[in-house]
Parts: sequence; structure tokens; C-alpha cells
Amino acid sequence: MNSTETPLPEKANNFIRNIVTEDLKSGKHKSIVTRFPPEPNGYLHIGHAKSICLNFGLARDFEGRCHLRFDDTNPAKEEVEYEDSIRESVKWLGFNWKSHMYYASDYFEKLYQYAVRLIEMGKAYVDGLNAEEIRSYRGTLSEPGKESPFRNRPVEESLQLFRDMRDGKYEDGALVLRAKIDMASPNINLRDPVIYRIKKVEHHRTGETWCIYPMYDYAHCLSDSIEGITHSICTLEFEDHRPLYDWVLDVLKVPCHPQQIEFARLNLSYTVMSKRKLLELVQEKLVDGWDDPRMPTLVGLKRRGYTPESIRNFCETIGVGKADSIIDMSILEDAVREDLNVRAPRVMSVLKPLKVVIESYPEGESEEFEAANHPSDPSMGSRKVPFSRTIYIERDDFQEEPVKGFFRLAPGREVRLRYAYIVRCESVVKDENGEVVEVRCSHDPGSRGGSAPDGRKIKGTIHWVSAEHAIDAEVRLYDRLFSTPNPGGKNEPDYRVSLNPNSIEVLTGCKLEPSLQQATLESRYQFERMGYFCLDSRSSKPGALVFNRTVTLRDSWTAK
Repeated sequence: MNSTETPLPEKANNFIRNIVTEDLKSGKHKSIVTRFPPEPNGYLHIGHAKSICLNFGLARDFEGRCHLRFDDTNPAKEEVEYEDSIRESVKWLGFNWKSHMYYASDYFEKLYQYAVRLIEMGKAYVDGLNAEEIRSYRGTLSEPGKESPFRNRPVEESLQLFRDMRDGKYEDGALVLRAKIDMASPNINLRDPVIYRIKKVEHHRTGETWCIYPMYDYAHCLSDSIEGITHSICTLEFEDHRPLYDWVLDVLKVPCHPQQIEFARLNLSYTVMSKRKLLELVQEKLVDGWDDPRMPTLVGLKRRGYTPESIRNFCETIGVGKADSIIDMSILEDAVREDLNVRAPRVMSVLKPLKVVIESYPEGESEEFEAANHPSDPSMGSRKVPFSRTIYIERDDFQEEPVKGFFRLAPGREVRLRYAYIVRCESVVKDENGEVVEVRCSHDPGSRGGSAPDGRKIKGTIHWVSAEHAIDAEVRLYDRLFSTPNPGGKNEPDYRVSLNPNSIEVLTGCKLEPSLQQATLESRYQFERMGYFCLDSRSSKPGALVFNRTVTLRDSWTAK
């Protein structure tokens, strides 16, 4: 194992692992080679994380290798920005491709020569039908397709036309190269699929060298073969494409014929994972970019405070199967909750402050209390929390007329201030609208640390921040981006109608304990009783801190 890689959770068997185990046991392969082959036309999302964990995890567990290969065959939609982000996201998840990073564009000349061979074998031809005509000739699931009038074009003529296509003598859409398979096949993917098209667009790696580009299905299988991939693992929508994958490799008699294996893709409730829809959300400014903390993108989850460990654990929890299903968002939220419960230090932060003056506490004085950074992990140490006469508590921790079951602060009632004293509400100050703006209290000096000297029971404990020492911050309470489980489903022709108007609440003037002045972008915190939070990597600055809520302390989500 490479020292830069991060250990995965212990693996449970699944059908793909069983296939790999049998292949190695039988001697079919001496070692395994997998690959993660993203198209650089968007940012990776949580669905890609499942594939990354599966492919890199298999290679590591079976002491093989996993390639990172960019399938960059459509220059019209590809950008270096996406490529850079993909590399960073794979690294962030804890995986290392070592020296094995490749591009489909590395093989453009080989792919072209393979196409020439198919033409020479009578297995491909240059077609002059336009895109609409090709679609109409293809037929339907219940009716066979019709042969193109160019299907039996002489080999030499197709070879010359294909050379002319490469030399830029034809415009986009004028000609295509099609595999010659079977227009009556029950599998529409085998009805003479297009394998090359003209696209006069500059490629971000090859520049203007090429003006014809291979289609994904053609380039993908041959790229796998060229790299010596043993197990080509992809999602279920490619199951019907497997016969084409095998046909290309069989007809060309390539020395390496990888085995394509399909698994169920990750579908997550209360979000969308279509690249097209995610791009629309960004372009229409319905979200704050690809890294908006409400997005299912890995950069968005990272900015929200998700840890790579929590995402790997989530992928392990949901497993690998063959049946499509929708995983509830709460399972992902539970994964980060469980991870942060162990690793996040506790701090006190008041998000909706209410001023409290402890009239019995000496003016001008202050003191410090020792507070544990984690209640179950003494190795995380402790910190000093300052206390003074004026403090802030959460507005929700006070009720002037307490309802049944409310055990926090109320007129004439006592409550324990965490780590500090027991205080009693003596009076309140209201503004001209009758709203309580200040609570006046007395304290029990003998209760330092929170225990009543006479043993009386105090039912409520609340957190607080010293007004004199508090730091101000903005806090963003993020929620699910959509308010329905399946946005754009059968009863919703437009997924946008399900956007959750309450998916973000921005709080200003929040009061945080002073230790958070030293917060770093890599740190996550539990704001006691409030949830898990992290610094916002884009907006937060020294002296103007911005924290994002990663997840609440417990799952109590309901559509608002």
C-alpha cells in the first residue's frame, strides 16, 4: 500500500469482489487492473464517489492497480477546470493513481488506425445520412432498423472519405463512420452505431490536430484494452452497451479483452445527480456555483464540512448490487454525523443570541472554566472558556411563559450554565414591541462547575458565551436542496419546482467562544446542542468568520 493512501473500512463481500476473487484463484489473471474513467465535462458528485471507492478499493485490496483515465473525446464540453477538479476530488477522497493517469486522447492515433482496420475488414463504413435520418433508420424496440443507402459503400471509397474527414474536408455532421453490425438486432446499440463524427472544435490537449473524434462506446473499450484493464466496472445503464463493447474487441482481435461488469449506480433522494441538471443549477444561478454546500458534488460536500472518511464509509454502507434503488439522504447524513461525533471537538456558540446579565456577579470581573474538547476522548484535551457578568444564550433557551416540558430558563426558574454556574431568572427587559431583549439573573456562587452545593436537582443545562470575550461570526444553516424525495420524477416534469426555499438560512451577529478565532479550514466542530460546523472555505476571512452547518445533531428533517 502506498503511504499516501488512506485505509478503507473493512470490506464486505459483493458480487464484483467475488468475480475478482475467482479470477485470481483460477489463474485467469495474475493481478487486477481497474480504472476510474470520468469525462472532464463537469464536477464529480457523490455518485462518482461510489465508483471511485469501488475501483480504487478493489485494486488496493487485491494488490493490483487502478488507473485514472480522462475520457476526453468530446472537446465541445470539456474544460481544464473540470479535469483539475476531478484530480483534486479523487485525491481528497484518499486515493492515489500513482503514475497511472491517462487520457483517451493519448490513444487518438491508435483509435484512428483501429477504425481504418474495421473499414478494411468490411466492418465499418462512412455514412452520408444526417443525424435525424440515422435516428429514423434505426428503428424502434419493436421494429427493426433499415439499412443506410451508404451501408455497402466500397471499402476503398470509405477509406478515402475517412481520410478526407480527418483532413478537414467536410463540415460537422456531413459524414460519420459507423460500425457495420446488424440493423435488425434486438439491441439497438448494435444497429450500426456511429463510432466517429466530425467536430471542428479545438481540443484542450491536442489542439487542432484532430477534427474527427471517436464516440464514447468505441473509444472506451479500446482504451481499456490498450491499458490492460482486467475488470471494466461501470454502472447498469451500460449493460445494454456490453455487446458493442465485446463486438469491437472481438472483431479487432485485440490482445487484451477486459471483462465489463455492471453495478447499480447511486441514486440519492432529495437531490439530482444528472450532470445536465447540475450544470443548469449553476448556470441559472439557482445555487452558488459547483461548490455550493447544498450541491451533491464532492467539492460542495467538502465545503459543507463532509469528511472523506464519512463519504467512504457511506459508500461501504450502501454496498454494491445489481438492482437500482434510491438511497435516502439520511443515510449520507448519518455517515458524516457518526464520523464527526468521533473527531469533532466541542465548542460553545450562540447562533440566535439573547443577552443575559447576571446581576449578582461582580462587575468588571471574569474567570475561566475548564471545558473538555470531547466528552468521550480525553486525548483531545481541554480548553479555557471565559465567563463574565454578561453572557449570551440561545433565544430558544428562554420562554417567558414556559410550555409543559420546557426545562430551560424562565422567570423564577433555575438552569445550569454548562461548565459554569446555576443561574435563576429574576426579571426581563422588553423593547417597545414587547419582545424580551434582555434577561436579568442571579447566580449561585457555590455552584461553580455546575453542581448545586445542597444537592438540589437542576433539570436544564444550556450553553452560553461570554459577551465580553465572544467573537462575531456569520453562520449558514444549510438544508436539503430539494423538498421532495425524487425531484423531476413522474409527477414533476420540471425538477426546479421542488427546489427547497428554506435550503439556506444565513444568521449574522452570532456569538462564538473565543477559541474559534483559531479555527482552520481543515477543522470541523460540534457547536454544542446545535450541530456540526466548519469554516466556509470561500467566504470566511480573519476577522470575518463564516461557518457552514454540515449536519444537525440528529435526524429530524421534515419538508418546510
